[in-house]
Amino acid sequence: MEPNPGPPGAEDGRLRPGAKRVTFPSDEDIVSGAVEPKDPWRHAQNVTVEEIISAYKQACQKLSCKQIPKLLKQIQDFKDLAPRIDCLDLKGEKLDYKACEALEEIFKRVQFKIVDLEQTSLDEDGASALFDMIEYYESATHLNISCNKHIGTRGWQAAAHMMRKTNCLQYLDARGTPLLDHSAPFVARALRISSSLVVLHLENASLSGRPLMLLATALKMNVTLRELYLADNKLNGLQDAAQLGNLLKFNCSIQILDLRNNHILDSGLAYLCEGLREQRRGLVTLVLWNNQVTQAGTAYLGVTLPHAQSLETLNLGHNPIGNEGVRNLKTGLIGNRSVLRLGLASTKLTCEGAVAVAEFIAESPRLLRLDLRENEIKTGGLMALALALKVNQSLLRLDLDRDPKKEAVKSFIETQRALLAEIQSGCKRNFALARERHEGETQPPPPPGTAGIGGGDGRGPRRGGAAMGRRTERSGQ
Repeated sequence: MEPNPGPPGAEDGRLRPGAKRVTFPSDEDIVSGAVEPKDPWRHAQNVTVEEIISAYKQACQKLSCKQIPKLLKQIQDFKDLAPRIDCLDLKGEKLDYKACEALEEIFKRVQFKIVDLEQTSLDEDGASALFDMIEYYESATHLNISCNKHIGTRGWQAAAHMMRKTNCLQYLDARGTPLLDHSAPFVARALRISSSLVVLHLENASLSGRPLMLLATALKMNVTLRELYLADNKLNGLQDAAQLGNLLKFNCSIQILDLRNNHILDSGLAYLCEGLREQRRGLVTLVLWNNQVTQAGTAYLGVTLPHAQSLETLNLGHNPIGNEGVRNLKTGLIGNRSVLRLGLASTKLTCEGAVAVAEFIAESPRLLRLDLRENEIKTGGLMALALALKVNQSLLRLDLDRDPKKEAVKSFIETQRALLAEIQSGCKRNFALARERHEGETQPPPPPGTAGIGGGDGRGPRRGGAAMGRRTERSGQ
């Protein structure tokens, strides 16, 4: 076996001329230290409206893009530039990539409470640039990006980065902005890390299936989100509802869950009820408007309601639960100690169902508002409701159809009018009583409230250019 020849150039421990050698400087010669990151607000010191307009116009000229007249008028109307201006409204303006880049001259100088980018035809490049700016300059507490169907994967990736990094964004409205399979993981990752986001609107965002599964799984660990709006997503009564029921078991921070105009069905309501039963404190408002729930689904609710300790608003409007469904609810509602607002509009009730509701009203010491519009409640049902209000002292608002229903006996039409007036008088009396009680406590009476009860309309690598500089600067902080 031949001996190891050693490193190249070594001969008897000596190096040949020209061979490489490594040396290290002495401790005194080593330079160490840190460079302060660029201040994103270095342009915002004592800024004036004229300076903002001039900077924006120069940027548009440099980028060869059209100025936005609506934007210039808003800037001219700016009064107090600190700390945050109420709104930057760009709704309906077409924003391509260059138009978005020009907006940086505004965002680097002023901050806003609301930035409205609804229906601005954002593409992936423009959306990515804007979201990077909004994150870097902390431009908004409320951001509306709804009805932008083409922000794509990179746009959502930048939006997720913004959600994760900004400390001020509390409200994000992305209605009608599809969040598809390949984009959902980015948003899920952002939601898993508790950001500052309190309200999230994802109505009509094509969430059914894997996107909802990813979001629901991530939200189990989130403790900051309070309101989640998922209407019009074609959510089904099997996998989708099972994910939401599981979410409710683990998340006690979400207070409003709006599921209107989906396909939750009775099977899905069973999953939701399983989750509700496991909550000690948690969901305050549950909106199930128009989800094809029937009397079978209300049986699950009837069993669950006595265990729901924080639920204050329950909206079952536009579900065909019928009289039998209301009877299923009645026992649960009487055993419940938290529900203040109940929505039963257009639920196929007749006088028989109204009698069951009246029995609950008579027993309830806390119900504030009840919606019974668009039902076939005639003289007998109105009579039961009027009698219940004679003993009830909490109900402040009872919504019924204004016009009397057709009756076989014509004289009953006038009886209906008299009973409707009597019911409204009972509510007014209760309101006066509540005012007297609360004046003694130096507090105003509680409003009957409308949240969740009214109608059924809901509510890769980084790019180059200036935006790349924003990300680079940000990462150095």
